[in-house]
Amino acid sequence: MRKDITIAAEPRATRGKNEARRLRVEHKIPAVVYGAGGDPIAVTVSPKEINKILFSASGHNTIFDLEIPGQTKAPVLVVDWQHDPVKGNLLHIDMMRVDMSKRLVVKVPVHTTGEARGVKQQGGLFQVVNREVEIECLPDDIPEFFTLDITEMMLGDGLRASDVPISGSMTLVSRPEMVLSHVIAVRGSASEAEGEAEPAAAAVAPAPEPAAKKK
Repeated sequence: MRKDITIAAEPRATRGKNEARRLRVEHKIPAVVYGAGGDPIAVTVSPKEINKILFSASGHNTIFDLEIPGQTKAPVLVVDWQHDPVKGNLLHIDMMRVDMSKRLVVKVPVHTTGEARGVKQQGGLFQVVNREVEIECLPDDIPEFFTLDITEMMLGDGLRASDVPISGSMTLVSRPEMVLSHVIAVRGSASEAEGEAEPAAAAVAPAPEPAAKKK
């Protein structure tokens, strides 16, 4: 989904860990932009601005404008990023130029609404198996997310990728039979299973003791 957002970027000539540390001190991070027939360019961007995009409703599917001095603004997507595993700081991103007239393959989150009848009335458990589907569409048709109603789901019912509401230029790339969520029966606890096993064990007669030898 294209948003009216412009991120400023600056070309960078040097690379390496020392350069990356210096940039982070200046509240910048290294990045690369490529694609749409153009040459790859090493740049720096603001991690604060990029995080706003990554944590927005449309997330990494947000198409925004990248402005590099001396070049025409270009629509781009964040296609890869790295966060520090301890501190959580954004360390690096890859951006891809987007041709708005060509189709893209993207992963879109799937949300659910309602409470399944199989949970309320039958004591089942609603379980999410896959949280996103892959589709192909024109850039302007990328949705923020899909929403599926689970209210009528009973025990044994499931939602599959083919249940996602496809419209416009969208086509489904994920396998249609891929399970997104289902309602399953809740298994008994281990203590219940042990309790059921005790009577069976008690029903087994002990083996007779060997007869004493006659003197």
